[in-house]
Amino acid sequence: MASATATKKMREEATCSICLELMTEPMSIHCGHSFCRRCIEGILENPQGTSSLRKPQCPLCRTPFQRESLRSIKQLENLIQTVKEIDSERLCEKHGEQLRLFCEDDGQLICLCCEHSPQHRGHSTALVEDVYPGYKEKLQEIVTKLKGEQDLCDSLKMFRKKEIAQWKENIELRRQEIQSEFRNLHNFLNEKERAYLWRLEKEKEQMLRRLQEGEASLVKQSSELESLILKSEKKCQESAQNFLQGVKGQLKRLSDVELKLPEAVSLTPETACNVSELYFDLKKMLKTYQVSVTLDPRTIHCDLILSEDRRHVTCGKPQEKHLSYKRYHTFPCVLGCERFASGRHYFEVDVGAGSEWALGVCLGNVQRFWDHVPEPQSGFWAIRLCQKNYYMALTSPPTSLTLRERPLLVGVFLDFEAGHVSFYNMNTGSHIFTFPRASFSGTLRPYFQVNHCSLFLPPPLESF
Repeated sequence: MASATATKKMREEATCSICLELMTEPMSIHCGHSFCRRCIEGILENPQGTSSLRKPQCPLCRTPFQRESLRSIKQLENLIQTVKEIDSERLCEKHGEQLRLFCEDDGQLICLCCEHSPQHRGHSTALVEDVYPGYKEKLQEIVTKLKGEQDLCDSLKMFRKKEIAQWKENIELRRQEIQSEFRNLHNFLNEKERAYLWRLEKEKEQMLRRLQEGEASLVKQSSELESLILKSEKKCQESAQNFLQGVKGQLKRLSDVELKLPEAVSLTPETACNVSELYFDLKKMLKTYQVSVTLDPRTIHCDLILSEDRRHVTCGKPQEKHLSYKRYHTFPCVLGCERFASGRHYFEVDVGAGSEWALGVCLGNVQRFWDHVPEPQSGFWAIRLCQKNYYMALTSPPTSLTLRERPLLVGVFLDFEAGHVSFYNMNTGSHIFTFPRASFSGTLRPYFQVNHCSLFLPPPLESF
């Protein structure tokens, strides 16, 4: 280590007499004095001499000089770098000596004098340059671990955001499901609908609060991990003495850092509407509008067989029937005898285990002799069961229906003035489908299409 006197002399040699700082890009002039490049060029640009020609002069000896005499001094530049390195070295506060040793027991830098003092006598010590690589490697390993934790944290943040979006989507789907169940249950069910939606909204708020708290925790942890990583990486760039100062404590603190994972949550809403519990109320409501429906033999297709009480129709062998414009000739269909021109009306159809059928209402004057497309534009409001248990509403285009349970008893509700035709699974008391509002332009009649099955119209007194 250079003595304090030698260091002082080197600093004096390396100090610019103009700015009084260590020289930057030292330059000499022909008189032998040296200055910073920016300082001596400032003299050239603004000469302060007293002669009429105002030639630039050396600030120390007043010897005139010209720009051509400027020369860079590489040796002096190296000396300045050495002085800077000496300035950056940490010295023992007690002995003023260079801290060349690292005490493993106390985890601190010491000088040669400290090693022989009572405080450190018998302790395990090593040269700074010997222990520096090992501790630096350990810190870099921890930095790698912290980066892995941050990557995991970022992944969890993205996953939590997806969970929040999925939760909102599931809430919205459940909201639509509940609203669909309640939409056609009229005024006396409205209070129950609002109660379920209120509970669902509260559940949404509570769960969102939990999810967002988890997200906020991850954001905070990510910021803290990033800060630790930046500080650790910055420390790895320090000199050996600065790096080892307090490194053991820092290693322990960083090793203890662990990511706190957010709690796992279920994204399935607990609030659900079990409409079957409202079955009695639904039947009670519909009962007030129930009508007795029988089948009209004048409209029946020749492949269908009608019972004597005109409530049961089934497929059979073709039968001879007189031709009539009132009779269906293309499709195996039959109409009900009843006609609805106003008011509310409800009837039930026992579809049993039939594999293909269609039922609903149609305008009384629909085409029966030729092909027809059963849709509202043609005067039909009906639902259909196709093969393989595929249900659809005969809208234009058809609407696929997803039913939780196979209906055996289907209820048809007509509100003429409101322009609504609704269908219910009366086994579970659940709503199946309601057609968009229509403006009926004539009399409506019950409509049935029978393909490879049989349908039965229970009398009102036998349906409860």
